[in-house]
Amino acid sequence: MKRLFAVALGILTAIGGFVDIGDLVTNAAVGARFGLSLAWVVLVGVVGICVFAEMSGRVAAVSGRATFDLVRERLGPRAGLANLVASVAVTFLTLTAEIGGVALALELASSVHHLLWMPVAGALVWLVLWRVRFGTLENVFGTAGLALIVFAVAVWKLGPDWGELAGAALAPAVPAGEDATTYWFYAVALFGAAMTPYEVFFFSSGGVEEKWGAGSLGTMRANVFVGFPLGGLLSVAIATSTALVLLPAKVEVATLGQVGLPVVVALGKVGLVLVLVGFFAATFGAACETGLSVGYAIAQYAGFQWGKFVQPRHAARFHAVVLIACVLAVGLLLTTVDPIMVTEYSVVFSAVALPLTYLPILVVANDRTYMGEHVNGRLANALGSVYLVVVVVASVAAIPLMVVSGAGQ
Repeated sequence: MKRLFAVALGILTAIGGFVDIGDLVTNAAVGARFGLSLAWVVLVGVVGICVFAEMSGRVAAVSGRATFDLVRERLGPRAGLANLVASVAVTFLTLTAEIGGVALALELASSVHHLLWMPVAGALVWLVLWRVRFGTLENVFGTAGLALIVFAVAVWKLGPDWGELAGAALAPAVPAGEDATTYWFYAVALFGAAMTPYEVFFFSSGGVEEKWGAGSLGTMRANVFVGFPLGGLLSVAIATSTALVLLPAKVEVATLGQVGLPVVVALGKVGLVLVLVGFFAATFGAACETGLSVGYAIAQYAGFQWGKFVQPRHAARFHAVVLIACVLAVGLLLTTVDPIMVTEYSVVFSAVALPLTYLPILVVANDRTYMGEHVNGRLANALGSVYLVVVVVASVAAIPLMVVSGAGQ
């Protein structure tokens, strides 16, 4: 059990990054419209986030300091401020959507309108972040989020033609009736979702919370190479299930309830219960992750005490930032803005912010002042350099694709 819980941080980070409210709907929508022709984007994203999460976790384990803290010190306050503003803006939008996602999950379970659940969801998120220990948080929500494996079970139960699925995934093409611009918009959105900036900041800060040291590099890598690929597999399973059930019926996904339809078709009431548990755990875990990430980033940049490894009264400003973020997120949601739309836009904007996140991590991971003998090797630098080119291309293309495609409409 100890070994299982040792990878809980990676599981929580991966679930928050790959299958939060926006990704649940986006992956399902992609499957219902494009089948598995965009599955390659998930693979590219998984490899990319593993490359940079490993660097970020190694920096935290070797230096004992979170990545954002070192970015400000290494690159200076101006570069750090640009990174901070971009990261916090995208992370706050995602926090807003996740609290909305919790409310949507509760609406599905209770039939009570989600607007009535918004303040409750925000209060619960803040209460957990204030009172619950970090280890408990990651173990409970990381493990409960595994209920989303029910999508993979549903795919197996539906009995697809595996050869046909493999052919669609391995020979991607723009489906007939779909525009190439829309196809590439969703490709950039899925990539941005997989490489969301707050994932690496949360992951490195979580390593400090857990008191990783140079002797914890094995645990850190287990988190990375188990957690993030698992998140990618769940994403593909969600897209596959909708491709099997909704694509033939020409049903487009626009709500959280429609995401779970293939599971209900395949597994009935048992599937419905498991998918509701998975929805709640994934969105609540992602809300906790993004709420903490807002606090981590601002506290580390400003240089005041942060984290759940100290008592709340000793990190009062950190917890005040988290509380303010939750209150503002609920306030935005009560304007009746669609939480799914908020996340979809935040995913696109995260793609724009990617270079500001990953270039500094690559620089710090190559600095012997912080890393000593644990600086990047040739493979890490080669992969990091290739992915920097990819994230720059995605960053430049994101906004024009969103405008031209009408945000994928």
